[in-house]
Amino acid sequence: MITSEDRKQLAEKGISEQQIQRQLEQFREGFPFLKLRAAAAIGNGIVAPSDAECQALVKAWEDYKAEGHHITKFVPASGAASRMFKNMFEFRDGDHDAPASDFEHTYFDRIQDFAFFPALDDACQVLYGEGALDLMEAGRYKDVVSAMLDEEGLNYGQLPKGLLQFHAYEEDARTPLEEHLVEAAQYAVSNGKTDVHFTVSTEHRELFEELVARVLPSYEERFGVKYHVSFSEQKPSTDTLAATMDNEPFRTDDGRLLFRPGGHGTLIQNLSDLDSDIVFIKNIDNVVPDRLKPATTLWKQVIAGVLVNAQRKAFAYLNRLDEGGVGREELEEMCQFLRNNLCTEVPGIAEMSAEELSATLRRKLNRPMRVCGMVKNVGEPGGGPFLAFNPDGSVSLQILESSQIDTHNPAYMAMFQSGTHFNPVDLVCAIRDYKGQRFDLPRFVDPATGFISYKSKSGKELKALELPGLWNGAMSDWSTIFVEVPLETFNPVKTVNDLLRPQHQA
Repeated sequence: MITSEDRKQLAEKGISEQQIQRQLEQFREGFPFLKLRAAAAIGNGIVAPSDAECQALVKAWEDYKAEGHHITKFVPASGAASRMFKNMFEFRDGDHDAPASDFEHTYFDRIQDFAFFPALDDACQVLYGEGALDLMEAGRYKDVVSAMLDEEGLNYGQLPKGLLQFHAYEEDARTPLEEHLVEAAQYAVSNGKTDVHFTVSTEHRELFEELVARVLPSYEERFGVKYHVSFSEQKPSTDTLAATMDNEPFRTDDGRLLFRPGGHGTLIQNLSDLDSDIVFIKNIDNVVPDRLKPATTLWKQVIAGVLVNAQRKAFAYLNRLDEGGVGREELEEMCQFLRNNLCTEVPGIAEMSAEELSATLRRKLNRPMRVCGMVKNVGEPGGGPFLAFNPDGSVSLQILESSQIDTHNPAYMAMFQSGTHFNPVDLVCAIRDYKGQRFDLPRFVDPATGFISYKSKSGKELKALELPGLWNGAMSDWSTIFVEVPLETFNPVKTVNDLLRPQHQA
């Protein structure tokens, strides 16, 4: 099955034959659904801090920053914007020459409200000798769209979201990358420095680096901070083998094995490589203009305050366990923290001896920790917060996607459909242990939480293997806290017309 040429290809990517065999087994066996206890809600896994509590949590975060800890803002930014322009590709390649759908009418009626309009107008002038509005007046709508999408124009159909002009200001237009730099200066500064890390695709890395080099001096001067901006790419060793519909290795026309990116869960390796104490994680497209940033800044500090308070308590308990001689009363206090603060239940814990209980507490407390913002469910796509059973029989908080839930189980579907909150990808993570050592984050991944999707290549159907998602199974064995955050902190851009929402108009 595996040829000498295949072995050369595997060696180039840093993938072992054992990995390939395991992936083929996963295609054949599939992945188990997760066993659920309940959908998380306020009072049952989700914390909703009061105004007074928020103030105290912000102070806890400010005090932590003042201690000089290393803080990083981690932004997955490799995704291409092609899906954002799906409707406009369809219009350009379709049969009608003038806008027909509501989406198309909105795009053209409000084209001047896009932050990228001046650049698009310039591109139209260069390509066609006329501005965008004149072209539209002449019925040349498709030329305007081509100037936006194609390489000869703005190339927005091929660029990543992070490099597109999202928000207009009096002096300029900002990309999401720049908005994340501005955000970092609001809540992720320690000792006058802020660290921002973007994961990018190999083909676009140079463009990201050029943009940073161009804009960084002005942001450093404006905010009085020193930025350290770094980049990483998805490692080739995290690619997964594609399979035929018969679960055999899928080969390209030249006979080579076909590999595909393993999804955002592969970024757990990149996260693990960071030399940081605290890491904020947020998607590249969830940014707002300056007038709306105060709410984002406040709630980032709130969830960070929750994290450092919980971490301090966990560290104190672990150090106490190291000292030895811990009585049953102290052990019970630690169990209450595990249950009440970290929402983790361990079966049979009441019957354990002091020695067994100490070992269990040490194992459950000495883990990476994350606090995840959760917003009220308004029908947006995204994973949901649940109390779920783990492989060791314990119950803890997990973020699940619909593909991980058994749709044939009426009770589980009722939980999923009645869920009050969903995950906007708003995380702050502690990735060092109580002795100051970095956790080896891949050790805390649940490999049984990946999933299989169906794609095609050269007209042939194939199966693709998605590794456990970064904030799903890749963080399955972390200590987790869910905090309700306002919906106003969640403003993703899924289509180009989302940029016309009030939240994206400066």
